[in-house]
Amino acid sequence: MPTRRTVLLASAGSLIGAGATASPAAARPARTAWGCYGSPADRLDSRTLYVDPAGTGDFATVQDAVSATPTGTTAATGWTLVLAPGTYRETVTVPSSRPFLTLLGGSRRARDTVVVYDNAAGTAKPGGGTYGTTGSASVTLQAEGFTARDVTFANDWLRADHPGVTGTQAVAVKVTGDRSAFHHCRFLGHQDTLYADTASLATTARQYFEHCYVEGDVDFVFGRATAVFEHCVLRTLDRPDTAFTPQGFVFAPSTARATAHGFLAVRCTVESTAPDGAYCLARPWVPSSDPTAWPMLTVRQSYLGAGIDAVAPYTDMAAAHPWQQQRFAEFADEGPGAVITVPANRPQLTRTQAALHTRESYLLGADAWQPWR
Repeated sequence: MPTRRTVLLASAGSLIGAGATASPAAARPARTAWGCYGSPADRLDSRTLYVDPAGTGDFATVQDAVSATPTGTTAATGWTLVLAPGTYRETVTVPSSRPFLTLLGGSRRARDTVVVYDNAAGTAKPGGGTYGTTGSASVTLQAEGFTARDVTFANDWLRADHPGVTGTQAVAVKVTGDRSAFHHCRFLGHQDTLYADTASLATTARQYFEHCYVEGDVDFVFGRATAVFEHCVLRTLDRPDTAFTPQGFVFAPSTARATAHGFLAVRCTVESTAPDGAYCLARPWVPSSDPTAWPMLTVRQSYLGAGIDAVAPYTDMAAAHPWQQQRFAEFADEGPGAVITVPANRPQLTRTQAALHTRESYLLGADAWQPWR
């Protein structure tokens, strides 16, 4: 029976054989690797770099390409990296000194282009200690104005392979930059897949995810960013090794008290491979670094599948911070996981209140940022 790691990488691997050791792509037409986005011989513009693990681009790794871009760019002078289909097994960091970077999957199918690594919070670091949740991220995005389209970001660390490790958080992406946008991307992992955060308590980071796919089990969309998920699919994974419920939680926001908006999911679908009712929709995360956090999540006009416990869709992460005292609400959701059986457990917005929870009200700001255009 194939492992999840095999399934995760199968699509990309089929396109390039054995990754960096595959047959050189030079045997195919130059445009094949990067589709409509040109090639090193026919660049979109002077600020476009091409990456191919088979060695036919400007760089063979994403990190080398990131590091080759100049610092101090602006929105008008940002750089673009076009990734050929393949599996990029590496950790990647886009530091704050490299803003307005765009990452494009050359085939325009996210499953073809996979950036993946396998560190967990409890993984031992070469110099001693462990990585911790933040350090486990396969991809760390600190720069403002980052955009990704048609790319898969993954962390394929598996609990079953490391029974002695207790720090099982394994982040695919940690993003802290303001004005970060992801279009038609995939985020794959188990615990803590997508860390939508800010650089500090004193900063706000607006993030937009549209037509994206996110899967995981425990708190797999979490953090204190102001983040909008529109037309996204969120998939909870079965945990056959567990004998308890809930098996996990989709959202774990940790919104700072001074932040007006937390997570908004609109016209999304929550599906599952787990038994009916095995998951909660959310639980609030009040971290020790911010004991005054006031987590916020609004889910509106979304389809909640049978995997969500309709009777008790929310639960506490800590007794000192009950979910009922947080900013959790729903509006016009549908599906078996959205049925209101215990009204006290399903706080609902009125139509007037719901009108205040839109992508525009969360993201526009003074700079009129509109990543959906």
